[in-house]
Amino acid sequence: MRVKIVGSAAGGGFPQWNCNYYLSRAARAGVIGVRPRTQSSVAASADGQNWVLFNASPDIRQQIADTPELQPKPGHALRSTPIRAIVLTNADVDHIAGLLSLRERQPFAIYATEQVLAALRANSIFNVLDPALVPRRMLPEDEEIDIGDAEGRETGVRIQAFPVPGKIALYLEDATRPEDNYGSEAGDTVAVRIAGKGHNGSAFYIPGCARIEPELCLRLAGASCLLFDGTVYTDDEMVVAGVGPKTGSRMGHLAMSGDEGSIRRLAEVPIGRRIFVHINNTNPVLDESSVEHQAVRAAGWEIGHDGMEIEL
Repeated sequence: MRVKIVGSAAGGGFPQWNCNYYLSRAARAGVIGVRPRTQSSVAASADGQNWVLFNASPDIRQQIADTPELQPKPGHALRSTPIRAIVLTNADVDHIAGLLSLRERQPFAIYATEQVLAALRANSIFNVLDPALVPRRMLPEDEEIDIGDAEGRETGVRIQAFPVPGKIALYLEDATRPEDNYGSEAGDTVAVRIAGKGHNGSAFYIPGCARIEPELCLRLAGASCLLFDGTVYTDDEMVVAGVGPKTGSRMGHLAMSGDEGSIRRLAEVPIGRRIFVHINNTNPVLDESSVEHQAVRAAGWEIGHDGMEIEL
């Protein structure tokens, strides 16, 4: 079972198009140890031929161009793809906008919770994906299912989706009722356990998580790999940097550091590899020479980057 990180940055990517923070400047300048990253997505395959994509970022065209496994294969049909299905973990723009780039009448299946499917239905632009070719299937809560392609043939990838604390997508917020939008309801944001038939290992993909509760720790115990929300290093990081007024918690993301941060909260949970993904352009861990990067590595975590691969 192979899991490949095709995009490791948070919304906007790294460097973000309009960001002039020192980290984005360093990435544009090609500073060693400051790698550019595309927006959050991973891919999984049980056989190396049929792939399931988790989230469709606005950078999906570039991600496919950078990932040979996701490209049409020699000798196959003139219009073809090894991407058999896409699983959406929430309705954030950086997780669904890439669907619009896949509109060339190519069959694949979309899996998402009812809330996320409702967001797609409410935005008619997503109808460029003909439902006759691209079926939309509801993800059942906390039930292990086999992911199938557009025609229902199994891919060999098996997943279990379950709710985690988060926040509804920014464009769905009601400015007149801010108290209703800082949290989320079950189904707005999900985590995914990824496994395969005949494979003992499992990986958890959780690109968005507002807090870590005891139930989540129990689920993660014994996992081969955890790909976890690494948006910010400190909760007030964006405020201190001067690039925006929102904290990590306001955006529905848990900080890496601090007493309630993910590093400390997960320190005693037995997990194989621990990898941060969905990393914001203000996070100092993006600089591999920084003290923050070294602190994260010393705590047993890896900093995800595009192209990183995990074998289960």
